[in-house]
Amino acid sequence: MSLTNKIDFAVVFSVKNANPNGDPLNGNRPRTTMDGRGEISDVCLKRKIRNRLMDLGENVFVQSDDKNLDSYRSLKDRADACAAFKNEKDKEKAAAAACKEWFDVRAFGQVFAFKNAGGAKGDGVSIGVRGPVSIHPAISVDPIFVNEMQITKSVNSVTGDKKSSDTMGTKNTVDFGIYVTYGSINCQLAEKTGFSEKDAEQIKQCLITLFENDCSSARPDGSMEVLEVIWWKHNCPSGQYSSAKVHRSLEVRRKENVEIGSKIEDYEIIVHALDGLTPEIISEL
Repeated sequence: MSLTNKIDFAVVFSVKNANPNGDPLNGNRPRTTMDGRGEISDVCLKRKIRNRLMDLGENVFVQSDDKNLDSYRSLKDRADACAAFKNEKDKEKAAAAACKEWFDVRAFGQVFAFKNAGGAKGDGVSIGVRGPVSIHPAISVDPIFVNEMQITKSVNSVTGDKKSSDTMGTKNTVDFGIYVTYGSINCQLAEKTGFSEKDAEQIKQCLITLFENDCSSARPDGSMEVLEVIWWKHNCPSGQYSSAKVHRSLEVRRKENVEIGSKIEDYEIIVHALDGLTPEIISEL
């Protein structure tokens, strides 16, 4: 059964001495907005959700190279391995088969732009799926300070007559920041993709455990922590309030007596009441 109640959600998390999302066009420095606030792209957040879905045993279409759970080396190979999708000539039926096969397709949507996609002959056809789950980029509450350190290597990369230069490059990290992201799940699109109540619960669990198994050199284990997940479930498909108004009801701010926030305790999370809409607040994570 597809989702029948609109859902809005928000995630508040901390970053300490980590690079949550490097910008490849800026030396892989942590992303920032024009006013100096930290930023994490929606694509990065969806990647983390997909990884958590795979940890939970769900079948995911867009798998990264460093977390590939099957033998397929491209999206085309993975799509071709699904007979119900590959052999279906009708675009709508092919899209429905893809939604049934892969969790992330029925959640986030997907564009299948391959030759012979969905059983089409000749030059191929593009099949588009609009997913019900949308998520915003995460933005820090305050401007962030980016720490830059030079790193070196102690051994040559290749055999040579002389030792190469010690300088290897730079490593950039956010000293500390509280970030907030918002999202929603649309019932009309959920009906089209078959996204269910059970699927929504899986998304919630992924948000609660967003940074599990996500550690790396740039993000040491424990450097990113989910502080609170706020889950608004409306009593109707279209929602009692607009998503914008629901998201505005969450206020994350630095405490009045704190000049510069440097730890979690320097901030407070306030969820303002909306008549008839009581959120589920998961804070003891």
